[in-house]
Amino acid sequence: MITITCYIDTLHRDELMRLWESVFAYDAAHNRPGLAIDKKLAIADELLFVALFEGRVVGSVMAGYDGHRGWLYSVAVAAGQQQKGLGSALVRHAEGALAQRGCMKINLQIRGGNEAVTAFYESLGYVIEPRVSMGKLLAQNF
Repeated sequence: MITITCYIDTLHRDELMRLWESVFAYDAAHNRPGLAIDKKLAIADELLFVALFEGRVVGSVMAGYDGHRGWLYSVAVAAGQQQKGLGSALVRHAEGALAQRGCMKINLQIRGGNEAVTAFYESLGYVIEPRVSMGKLLAQNF
């Protein structure tokens, strides 16, 4: 049985970092798993969740909420657990946590050309919106 629970650094860190390294193509310093975890823990908003199977981390979702919009990040499922509904369960878990905080809208970003992930989110009710995503790195913080 798989359970979804709040991330606990002393229990889940190494396995979560390995999961993210296996699932995501990290090509930028600000996306390093250890740094992302540390930055999230510094916020202490309890919106980082892991899925456990037999005590091992097999999935994750990180959410954020700024009082206006919610965000989903780092939805990851281990290769052996994919296509079993775990990704959907993780997203729904994060949606519930955001809804409890008063969130009315959730955003996420997908790298261009990733049609499989786009289709996954569309199956969960997310739609492509006509927006331009912009970003700026603040290098002094990583």
